[in-house]
Amino acid sequence: MAHTLPQLSYGYDALEPHIDATTMEIHHSKHHQAYVNNLNNALAGNPGENESLENLMANISSYSGAVRNNGGGHYNHSLFWSVLGAPGTAPSGNLAAAINETFGSLEALQEKMSTAGATRFGSGWAWLSVSDGKLTVSSTPNQDNPLMDIAEVKGTPILGIDVWEHAYYLKYQNKRPDYLKAIWNVINWDAVGARFDAAKG
Repeated sequence: MAHTLPQLSYGYDALEPHIDATTMEIHHSKHHQAYVNNLNNALAGNPGENESLENLMANISSYSGAVRNNGGGHYNHSLFWSVLGAPGTAPSGNLAAAINETFGSLEALQEKMSTAGATRFGSGWAWLSVSDGKLTVSSTPNQDNPLMDIAEVKGTPILGIDVWEHAYYLKYQNKRPDYLKAIWNVINWDAVGARFDAAKG
């Protein structure tokens, strides 16, 4: 089954001024599209060609580096777009309760995730995941994610923050912490909460 680029539910300019429209357009239509194209090429005629993206991630150690990098890029970005929105919402319900129980407050979670993103050397991601029914924060290099069987911290991702330079460089240049501060203004916590409930259920 050929993998395809997901359409955004909002315009490229919807996250202004926190994430600029030019970055969003290039990030989605060029970077993510390239991951999709390269993943389809890497899988063509090979085992895994008809596997779901989630199954590929869960068994990524069985596949080539091209599938790992591009499959991860496709999965990670698909999740990323789905948890962004404007204006950002606030956590509620089960997710809000779990955040308070695990981290003490939303602000404490934001600080922990921002630190995970800021201290990731080179390119990668910061994650909020459900692992054994509990919330956990981690980071991964490159296009790896917690679903992968090679992940240091495994879990079901419900929120991912892209800290590759292409996610922020046009607006924030080398100031990754400024980007990590701004992005909290455009997190769609309703979407994150739905992912939390699904992961728990």
